[in-house]
Amino acid sequence: MQREQQKTGMLKISNCRVRCRALETLRIVVEDDEDNKEIMVGGDNVNTIVKLLSDEQPKVREEAISLLFELSKSEAMCEKIGSVNGAILMLVGMTSSKSENVSTVEKADKILGNLENNENNARQMAENGRLQPLLTLLIEGSPEIKVSMASYLAELALSDDVKIFVARSMGSSLIDLLKSDNMQSRVASLIALNQISSCSKQLPMQFKEISATILANIASSDCDFDSIPVGPNHQTLVSEDILHNYLHLINNTGPTMECKLLHVLVGLTSSPIAKAGVVSAIKSSGAINSLVTFIEAPQQDLRITSIKLLQNLSPNMGQELATSLRTTPGLLSSLIKVVVENITCTEEQAAAVGLLADLLERDIGFTRQMLEEGVFEMVISRIRMVHQEDPRGSRFVAPYLEGLVRVLSMLTFMLPDELKVVSLCRDHDLVGLFVDLLQVNGLDNVQMVSAFGLLADLLEKDIGFTRQMLEEGAFEMVITRIRMVHQEDPRGSRFVTPYLEGLTRVLSRLTFMLPDEPKAVSLCREHDVAGLFVDLLQVNGIDNVQMVSAFALENLSRQSKILSKLPEMPIFHYFSKQTVVTGLCQVHRGVCSQRDTFCLLEGSALPKLVALLDHTNEKVTEASLAALSTLLDDGVNIEGGVAVLREVEGIKPIMDILLEKQTDNLWRRAVWVVERLLRIEDIAYDVSGDLNVSTALVHAFQHGDYQTRQTAERALKHVDKIPNFSSLFLHLLNTPNLQGYR
Repeated sequence: MQREQQKTGMLKISNCRVRCRALETLRIVVEDDEDNKEIMVGGDNVNTIVKLLSDEQPKVREEAISLLFELSKSEAMCEKIGSVNGAILMLVGMTSSKSENVSTVEKADKILGNLENNENNARQMAENGRLQPLLTLLIEGSPEIKVSMASYLAELALSDDVKIFVARSMGSSLIDLLKSDNMQSRVASLIALNQISSCSKQLPMQFKEISATILANIASSDCDFDSIPVGPNHQTLVSEDILHNYLHLINNTGPTMECKLLHVLVGLTSSPIAKAGVVSAIKSSGAINSLVTFIEAPQQDLRITSIKLLQNLSPNMGQELATSLRTTPGLLSSLIKVVVENITCTEEQAAAVGLLADLLERDIGFTRQMLEEGVFEMVISRIRMVHQEDPRGSRFVAPYLEGLVRVLSMLTFMLPDELKVVSLCRDHDLVGLFVDLLQVNGLDNVQMVSAFGLLADLLEKDIGFTRQMLEEGAFEMVITRIRMVHQEDPRGSRFVTPYLEGLTRVLSRLTFMLPDEPKAVSLCREHDVAGLFVDLLQVNGIDNVQMVSAFALENLSRQSKILSKLPEMPIFHYFSKQTVVTGLCQVHRGVCSQRDTFCLLEGSALPKLVALLDHTNEKVTEASLAALSTLLDDGVNIEGGVAVLREVEGIKPIMDILLEKQTDNLWRRAVWVVERLLRIEDIAYDVSGDLNVSTALVHAFQHGDYQTRQTAERALKHVDKIPNFSSLFLHLLNTPNLQGYR
């Protein structure tokens, strides 16, 4: 130990040869010897060695750098070396010195490499222009170190060139850090990004493009945009003045910058929270008129990005967007041209057809314009062509086909007053096309949603389409699809619910053909369609499915009195004592089943229908009441129907509907059913004392339409609120004093 102290003391001797010899000896002593290195930490030994880095003699500097390099291999020595005032500054200077020999420069660089893992050393290096160690710790360090490095980076005065370097080399890593689950890491990333994105007004376009790229990446990440500082006055990425600046820049820069800034807005409008601010800024600045013009941009990337932005905005600015497109000549035509272009499916086509579908859903004027210009014929042609392609061939095939079918589905809104639509559907065999789409596998259900929206409307408009589907065996596929989708979790996809609704509407049209089509009856029997609709009654949360299913059960149940038959008796029955036939339906007076005669008494239909009588959606209630009313129809045993309703506790809910009078249709149905119930003497007796029911019937008698008034009159007679004049007249004729007037 004493020897080493003597050697270090010799470093202070001014003789060059003595210094060199002492440095060389110390280097040999500390090589691969941690104990000797620890000894060197004491006193001002390291300070002395660092000072020799600036010695006038090159040989002394070489030996000093060699010794320091050997010492820097120890972690403890790294901290000591970095703590010496000016040490890192001199080492950084030597790495860029042209006067030092190559060996000295290389060793200085290696020393800095050994020192850079220390947090304090990395700070000093960054301060002296060597930024990479700090950036490395910012990305790879612990959460605490990341925040520390980011905070220090924010304090540094970086030149524009350095900012460009950081943006290029670390931009993507900082974005990845922004997506981290660790809050400290996200804060660190935001601090760093804020520093490198701040710039003077006269920076080169290259740097602005890099900054815009970083902003676009940030906007595409899943983070809290309100927490991202981008200005000196606590502005954030979604502050109105910042958004106005973006919108202004978009129209005052080149295509590359425009595309990057549009990417920023696409990212922001993809966030439900940030979207409101963007929409507000666009509305207040009137920027929608300029944003729509990018649809005609010559650069494809710019067109695609602008279309994506407009599609994000359409739910909130549909009318403004439609107005801008209509008042700017050529824009709608340009959009349609992209959609129907006869090429392999592209991202641009998928985005364009999605936007077009959104526009048609918000403005019937576009639909009428496309119908007049023959665009739908081109859409049909494209659907047929794309349908034949392998959806796995391009990731854009599925969204493109989905968008095309959505566009085509908008024809449904023209059906009530446009015979041209029905003709178009006939001429192009749309029913056949949708039957083909039934068999598409591997594509998102949205295409089916749209297809069955249009298909159901077509079937409701023209019975011929229903007959065509029956002949082509399409209903069997619909039944299979319903059973499959019914088993899925409706929360699994946003398309499951509308898809199931469309399928149910399509299948329900089959029940309207039962009176005239024996084939329809056979199909319903073979596939237990009545049982399927009963199952669909309990699809909670999908009102339209329950409503359509109940109305379909009404149609099916009306056939029960026709399909229900007495069992065949053996021939000797007529020569024997009278046999009591058991097991007959108490409503239809024959042998019934859910599958073969569609009888509501079989299976679990009745309790499910009664449960829907107090549904919050009056349309569901009306459909349920309509189905139950078939048990009281002419041609059935009404007493048996009433008895069944009593068993399932359905009388009171029906009376409640009469009292509540939710809608006119529901009220009229309730009056009809109540009159049938009151034909049973004990029910009439109970109701006669109920002032509320009597008042409701009187109201119907006074204010209903002609048929309802007649029905209410009969009901009031059942409860003796109106004299039954025909009965009274017969009674008077039978009295002794009036017999002479016969």
